[in-house]
Amino acid sequence: MKNIVFEDEHIIVAYKPAGIATQTARLGQQDMVSELKNYLARKPENKGKGAPYLGLIHRLDQPVAGILVFAKTKQAAASLSKQITDGTFHKYYYALVYGRPEKKQDTLENYLYKDGKTNMSSVVAQDTPDAKAAKLCYSWKETLMVWEAMQEASLVEIELFTGRHHQIRVQMAYAGIPLLGDSKYGTEQSKNFSKEIGCRNVALCACRLQFKHPGTGKAVEFYKKPDDEIFIPFLS
Repeated sequence: MKNIVFEDEHIIVAYKPAGIATQTARLGQQDMVSELKNYLARKPENKGKGAPYLGLIHRLDQPVAGILVFAKTKQAAASLSKQITDGTFHKYYYALVYGRPEKKQDTLENYLYKDGKTNMSSVVAQDTPDAKAAKLCYSWKETLMVWEAMQEASLVEIELFTGRHHQIRVQMAYAGIPLLGDSKYGTEQSKNFSKEIGCRNVALCACRLQFKHPGTGKAVEFYKKPDDEIFIPFLS
């Protein structure tokens, strides 16, 4: 399978392209879990053994590209899930935002509420029923002027500490630096700018994972450079 970054007897690290769901219950819709289960079932050592085990540890929104780690055993799944709960599993993203951040580095802490009817989240007061704490840290990398539009776009790296619904998109937009290609949470200016430069997907990629290998206990790191051409000027 071409999207596999790493595999051993304990885990699979795979790259999810933008537009593909991490997991879905919709018949006929492609998703990473089904693709990987089919891949494992086709391996010679798994033939005749029934459906292979694949533990889903974390997710990426369908419009977002990036790397995910899946467990091949229940023991590995328990280890990775515990690391996420303990805060020792680290997730980093590259994002392109509209304009230039006022601060080169900042920690964003908000409370988010998910509206199930609209499938959107928003920043709310702490005492709002069902509100959940959300935290991330971003650091500015580079700002470029897009000459056709005569406006600036910036590359930031984000470390995500909590995994809330649409968290990065909501918090960055609330901070005044919406992601390019984000039709849900962007401003009219960022949406128009995205259309002008042909940015069709949310400009967000899960680029790096750090955790302890569930089999060896050693610290491991996996990195995948974004493959969307919108990132090329910033990462070349």
